[in-house]
Amino acid sequence: MDFKPDPYLKTFRDEVRQFLSEKLDPALTSSFQDFRSDRESLVAWQKILHANGWGGPYWPKHHGGTGWTAHQQQIFDEECNKAGAPSLDIFGHKLLGPAVNEFGDDRQKQEHCAKILSGDRLWCQGFSEPGSGSDLASLRTSAELKGQHYLVNGQKIWTSYAHEADWIFLLVRTNPEAKKQAGISFLLLDMKTPGISVRPIISIDQRHHLNEVFFDKVQAPVEDRVGNEGDGWNITKFLLNNEHATTAELPTLQAYFRHLKSIGKKLSYAGRPLAEHSTFRLRMARFEAEISAITMMVARVASLDQAGDHSPAAQSLGSLLKIRGTELMQSMSQFIVESLGEYGAVSYVSPAETSAKDALPLADDFGEFAANAFFRRAATIYGGSSEVQRGIVSKMSFQF
Repeated sequence: MDFKPDPYLKTFRDEVRQFLSEKLDPALTSSFQDFRSDRESLVAWQKILHANGWGGPYWPKHHGGTGWTAHQQQIFDEECNKAGAPSLDIFGHKLLGPAVNEFGDDRQKQEHCAKILSGDRLWCQGFSEPGSGSDLASLRTSAELKGQHYLVNGQKIWTSYAHEADWIFLLVRTNPEAKKQAGISFLLLDMKTPGISVRPIISIDQRHHLNEVFFDKVQAPVEDRVGNEGDGWNITKFLLNNEHATTAELPTLQAYFRHLKSIGKKLSYAGRPLAEHSTFRLRMARFEAEISAITMMVARVASLDQAGDHSPAAQSLGSLLKIRGTELMQSMSQFIVESLGEYGAVSYVSPAETSAKDALPLADDFGEFAANAFFRRAATIYGGSSEVQRGIVSKMSFQF
């Protein structure tokens, strides 16, 4: 990876800012964008991007994307986050889309990838099961071949945004006799297919973004299997390296830092703004250094992916990034709540109950942070626990 500054990056950043000032509808913006935007805003923003040729900011040009470099992608994410733009469907853009473009057939690319870019199809990820989270290869959801269909039975859990998704990509066991990694296949399923039911899980932050998904004799066309039968584990390894890098959520870390700077100016302790206290300033300096390191790691992982490097070294970097990013996310979200003092202890209402917000002090400024810190306690578990990621790094180190 070349760390030399690109002389064109400032021009590109100005272009992104100009685009946002002209195309981003203020009605779609949010002052604190941490989790995924609501479906309506997300789709509206995706259609604006697509209409202007920016619908695939992370994809190469030959797959219908912008062909931006890793540094350009970072600038795009950062500026969108600063402007309060709606999020994108990360499941489609960074997980499924690259996997289908790499392993799918022409029909699947045309059918699914085109609709990701246009905003006409949102996705969710059906990997984790009760008892099969970080040990993904132990999954039990079965898919039995019946002519031109698979008959799918089983359950997925912690399925983010399944209640808003149009389709799901999921791992199923198609050969129960093979060793557990070899018997897994990768299927795509319309969420309106008979036999699929979704049950909400309300998390500790009182939000509904997690779900259980049940499959009861669901018919999945063979043509919607990606790759050959039994290829699911290889596709998953490709996809999970992208997920680990995505789970670091660099734009969120950058947003945390901006909000901490704002808190440092707005709130005081012992008669002085927090920003004037050495303890606060030292923590901020540490956070800034760690974010800079993660920024370079994200660019490096993205550059390796763009170069088609899926070596053990590249895979271990994705796991390292997941560890460092999620641990920093936890420490920063906790420090935000600590810095808020008494405001961090207020039990603010759910973001959905906007009518009650005005009754609580500084809800518009600080109302999201405590609930967010609670949820981020799971950051080192979801997407593969830190213990599992360290095991992957250790295993890969012997293959360098």
